[in-house]
Amino acid sequence: MMKEKKEYKSYQGKRPMSRGKKLLTALLALILTGVLAFGILLGVVLAGGHDEIHGDPTVMIILGCQLREDGPSVLLQDRLEEALDYLADHPDMTVVVSGGQGPGEPTTEARGMADYLIVHGVPEDQILLEDQSRNTSQNLAYSKQLLEESKVDWEGRVLVVSNGFHLSRIRLLARRQGLGEVSTLAAPTSDFAARVEMYIREPQALVKSFLFDTQFAV
Repeated sequence: MMKEKKEYKSYQGKRPMSRGKKLLTALLALILTGVLAFGILLGVVLAGGHDEIHGDPTVMIILGCQLREDGPSVLLQDRLEEALDYLADHPDMTVVVSGGQGPGEPTTEARGMADYLIVHGVPEDQILLEDQSRNTSQNLAYSKQLLEESKVDWEGRVLVVSNGFHLSRIRLLARRQGLGEVSTLAAPTSDFAARVEMYIREPQALVKSFLFDTQFAV
């Protein structure tokens, strides 16, 4: 008897992807999504790093940064020097220096900034010290409270000074803390290593502030 010949089907389609390849594809997709998201956020940070003056500000808020035993850090000195340049042409502004005392700092950032400004010719009676804040959201909230307690006419007249990388987040938080549409002054970041570090860190800080830094009750 003749044996019946088996027929074999030919599969023209692709072979199913292995589990390992699926995981690798998912991981690559996740990495690419993360890189794209970081790129977009970095673009927001870079786009916001410019001077933006509305009207004629009469109140300046300088945000604190690390204070060392020998004086302001490079980032903080950049902010103070930018503020002094502006004050040279606008000498009658009320100046709020904002920053508490962090680990390893010899005194509050506010006190260190005030001392620096006084040495460089800013009258002491024009300076208000906000020395309790620990982050940017508190900087703005406590500065607003201090202005109100000091009976300073600030609404629509506030200029915030910080490094350029910081300003997109400052505009977001200023609105949340009731300061409205503030003017901003972009200090340079003269320390290259600090500039690289901050442009890596700030996109992440922007997300954190957007999600968690709500209006701060004082």
